Amino acid sequence: MAKFELKLPKMGESVAEATITNWLKKVGDPIEADEAVLEIATDKVDSEVPSEVSGVLSEILFNVDDVVKVGQTIAYIEVSGGVVVEAPKEEAPASVAEIEKTVETAQQAVAAPQDFSGSDKFFSPLVKNIAKEEGVSVAELESIQGSGKDGRVTKDDILGYVANRKEPKAASQQAPVSATPAASTPAPKAATAVPVSVNGGDEIVEMDRMRKLISGYMVASVQTSAHVQSFIEVDVTNIVKWRDKVKNAFEKREGEKLTFTPIFMEAVAKALKDFPGMNISVDGEFIIKRKNINLGMAAALPNGNLIVPVIKNADQLNLVGMAKAVNDLGNRAKAGKLKPDDTQGGTYTVTNVGTFGSVFGTPIINQPQVGILALGAIRKVPAVIETPEGDFIGIRQKMFLSHSYDHRVVDGALGGSFVKRVADYLEAFDVNRDY
Repeated sequence: MAKFELKLPKMGESVAEATITNWLKKVGDPIEADEAVLEIATDKVDSEVPSEVSGVLSEILFNVDDVVKVGQTIAYIEVSGGVVVEAPKEEAPASVAEIEKTVETAQQAVAAPQDFSGSDKFFSPLVKNIAKEEGVSVAELESIQGSGKDGRVTKDDILGYVANRKEPKAASQQAPVSATPAASTPAPKAATAVPVSVNGGDEIVEMDRMRKLISGYMVASVQTSAHVQSFIEVDVTNIVKWRDKVKNAFEKREGEKLTFTPIFMEAVAKALKDFPGMNISVDGEFIIKRKNINLGMAAALPNGNLIVPVIKNADQLNLVGMAKAVNDLGNRAKAGKLKPDDTQGGTYTVTNVGTFGSVFGTPIINQPQVGILALGAIRKVPAVIETPEGDFIGIRQKMFLSHSYDHRVVDGALGGSFVKRVADYLEAFDVNRDY
């Protein structure tokens, strides 16, 4: 018998660690090749880790809620035959010279604008703003031992680091902490006060991990961005008629259902090309102009929570490509099979509140983006129709577009013009176009 090292696999270019949420197997259980052994979670995506070999689970190295780096050994599986055991790779501690070089590099980087988007770790907008103001570099910020959930750096952590850094002795002792499982001791978790039911009949349920993350993101976004909304009503009668005419032929030829979403996403991508000032993000006091147009698309998860997978380079897709991308991401989101990279790199977000019958809404911006568009329900309404012979009342298919944007960097003229351009593209839809 020999042992096989089960390691945390690479889950995407921007993902460096994951949290173990559940062990599907216990020590002594038999495992088949490609069978799921445990469940893990990143900031937004939950997934399973399968075994590459058949055997028996002999040792588990991490517990539930532990944070594991990509490439770390998380368990051992006993296999039959002469399988070579791969020894765990231990990183040698950094020498004094290397540490001094890191500090020197960080100090030189303070004078330049810091771009935290390249970091694999998640930092809240508040923490990044404090780091900006205090001249804390990306390398320094990543070296701080966080006391928050999953080791996140909190406001108190960054403020404490800044206070200690001002003292020469404390600053000289500051160094990255080794991530070796045997040497790391998890910080004790602060006890959470559980609400008490007054009448005894209320049920008290703790938020699940995803809901806690969403809650934190929403509060941080409202505290960071100055949200302003613009609303516009759009006549989409031609789009409804065209889709009804071609949807069966489209599905027969392409093997994909044609919903309204890819049509709307196509119009949004065109408008972003016309108004690149909406395709930006904010990092402290700096504006980052995004080269690519990557559209986030709010989608439902099996547990009822929402996630925002991203359609990369959406402006380069025709309607068929957009429909395939929308359906693929939507279906994988419902099945819980999204990969971490599927939710990274968005530059603007679209959410379809009309799915739930809402006429319009006031969506919260997906940080660090500066805008989000809500698509309202399509309704038959009486409308004034202008003709050369005069005006008359007719039944039209209409919907509202609700545009939330960050008034720190987007003025009303830009925010209003952008959503108007989306409406113009939709109302000018060519009913004779091919798909």
